[in-house]
Amino acid sequence: MGRNNDVAIRNFFEREFSAYQIRDDDRRPDGVVTGYFEPEIAGSRQYEPPNIYPVYAQPQDMLFADARKLPAGNGVVAARVKGRNVAVQGGLSTRDMGAPGLYALDLSSITRDTLDRKVRLRIEGNRLLPYFTREEIETKGAPNAKVLAFVSSATALYEMQIQGSGRIRLNNGEVIRVAYAEQNGQPFRPSLAQSASGKARSPVKVRGSSIELELDDGDEDDGVDGDTDVSVIRTRGFTLALPKTSGAVMVPGRRNAGKATGSGIKDPSYVFFKEASAMAGGPVGAFGVPLSAGRSIAVDPRSTPLGYPVFVSTRAPGSGAPMRRLTIAQDTGGAIRGAVRADYFFGNGQQAATQARRMKERGQLWILLPRGLAVAAAASSTIRTRGGAVGADLPECLVPAEDSCVND
Repeated sequence: MGRNNDVAIRNFFEREFSAYQIRDDDRRPDGVVTGYFEPEIAGSRQYEPPNIYPVYAQPQDMLFADARKLPAGNGVVAARVKGRNVAVQGGLSTRDMGAPGLYALDLSSITRDTLDRKVRLRIEGNRLLPYFTREEIETKGAPNAKVLAFVSSATALYEMQIQGSGRIRLNNGEVIRVAYAEQNGQPFRPSLAQSASGKARSPVKVRGSSIELELDDGDEDDGVDGDTDVSVIRTRGFTLALPKTSGAVMVPGRRNAGKATGSGIKDPSYVFFKEASAMAGGPVGAFGVPLSAGRSIAVDPRSTPLGYPVFVSTRAPGSGAPMRRLTIAQDTGGAIRGAVRADYFFGNGQQAATQARRMKERGQLWILLPRGLAVAAAASSTIRTRGGAVGADLPECLVPAEDSCVND
């Protein structure tokens, strides 16, 4: 691209957009920039040891309720199911459970604060229950979910679930590309690796059902590199403790010789995939377009709406050299929580994997919004925030968008 084009592009953005620095609830401009990549793991279309761990598509029995339409409190309410949607019936109580098509929903058991405000449910008898946890899926199976492929490593599959997409390479050289389809609605609760002092190697803070990453400046890491230590895995800024052993899992339509003990991974969240076209570009992100290595980031859409340009100022992993790039917010992730928070997409291949696993740097973000766009309380508030305690007039989402960030 010539210099004249560079100047024209810069002039376009300066003329058509306004830049807003994204700050956290306490007005801090600094946050955390991590990295992710598209993993590739070996597998097969059929169950054939060592490929014994199923890669599931979205279950057919998963139901959805709009959290914004559920009554407040933790009581039990009556609900009906239409297609895949659950609606609470006003004026009815659990005494009416004998009526055809009514189910009891215990509000105390559900997680409401998902970004898309959807609650994932299933039917059991005349009750609506939260969808199965990881342990339940692994030890009981998911008979209502299609199996896309089988892989040999439960931990490699877990990393692919955290990354949100991946490639499965078959023995004949064929590659199955999978993309995020759904999640079981359970909170992301990874098992964090501990340092010698007993502290988590990747400091986090918990708000509701979300885990937010903190920068680990000066935190001891025992000299462990997640690329070489098989007991941990560095992924999206977290150092996860992996189970010492992974047992067999239940596979729909098969009878296990012994008890299905599961992978040993304690995180209750579970990601389901869909088969994607084997296009030459990157994996498709949450915004529905292929990701571009070095130009796409995953964000928390409450503070950084999808589809908008974001200028990222951080440092490159390893070298610490300044890294300043104009990117596009095109993806989200269960581990990407917090206002000043970005996950930089490095692409695929071993070099991308190494860079992504090492990436955890301090950074600052500026979002470019079209001039004249109504921004959540930006004109009247001196504090930019993703919502919460600072100012009752501040919505949860900077720019509300269905299916990515929804205000109450």
